[in-house]
Amino acid sequence: MAETTELPIVDLSLPDHFSIANSIRQACAEYGFFYLINHGIEKDFIAKVFEESNKFFSLPLSDKMKLLRQNHRGYAPLFSQNLDFSSRNPKGGANESFSIGPLEKSEPNQWPSEEVLPSWKPTMETYHRKLLSTGKRVLSLMALALKLDKDYFEEIGAPEGTLRLLHYPGELVHSEEEIIGASAHSDFGMITLLMTDGVPGLQVCRDKFKETRTWENVLHMDGAFIVNTGDMMERWSNCSFRSTLHRVIPAGQERYSMAYFLNPKPNCIVKCLESCCSESCPQRFPPIRSGDYIKERLRLAYGS
Repeated sequence: MAETTELPIVDLSLPDHFSIANSIRQACAEYGFFYLINHGIEKDFIAKVFEESNKFFSLPLSDKMKLLRQNHRGYAPLFSQNLDFSSRNPKGGANESFSIGPLEKSEPNQWPSEEVLPSWKPTMETYHRKLLSTGKRVLSLMALALKLDKDYFEEIGAPEGTLRLLHYPGELVHSEEEIIGASAHSDFGMITLLMTDGVPGLQVCRDKFKETRTWENVLHMDGAFIVNTGDMMERWSNCSFRSTLHRVIPAGQERYSMAYFLNPKPNCIVKCLESCCSESCPQRFPPIRSGDYIKERLRLAYGS
């Protein structure tokens, strides 16, 4: 049975930015995950976003399939995404999702009909913008934690976000194969801001290189985002900020969550920061172009 881990807590309301940055540095070095409190996004509004998400996933499958994922935006049905492409089990995760890409990009997002869900688009657009603002605040503090100017990531990468709404069904048809809500993976980008509905299921593995993985349950903290660092931040920081393996296991009841992924602009070159390498700690990863890396990881996850 998995143990329960106590993630560090980062309070965005503290007046001393360097104190917050230090808390983030410790959390990212030890866990790669932390709770973010006093982030400024109202609980009532988050509850409204969950309500709108629930409305979409409650639609008939035929209606949802009209918005089938194109250019990584829109609806992805059950078992369509396998995040652990090294697994022997080819079955994807037992979740359905809806992705909303950067709002200002030329590639259009897909939206449910206003006749069916009149409040859906404005609610999601507002939430998307609030998350982008909050995410950029966190990134500026991460820059300070890495001994950089607070605007470093904004200037070099102009981060943009993708919102993914997720629904894990409570009951699934019995199968001989192991069913997992979301297979073991690390996130691709800079940071992820996750909001859950309180239903358990999220687990982390702090040592992803061990042959036998030890999984720890992550508890819900009311009103707090669960923030984790992704692979690009791990590469930038030369592994001083860890990109932690995580998964979602079935809880026996419906589960909703909302993940916001912050990535650099596609032409940003991600390479080891000077403050994170030395003769005794040489660069571990070659430079990569952000867009190429994300595209390849998505291709592996979705099989196309």
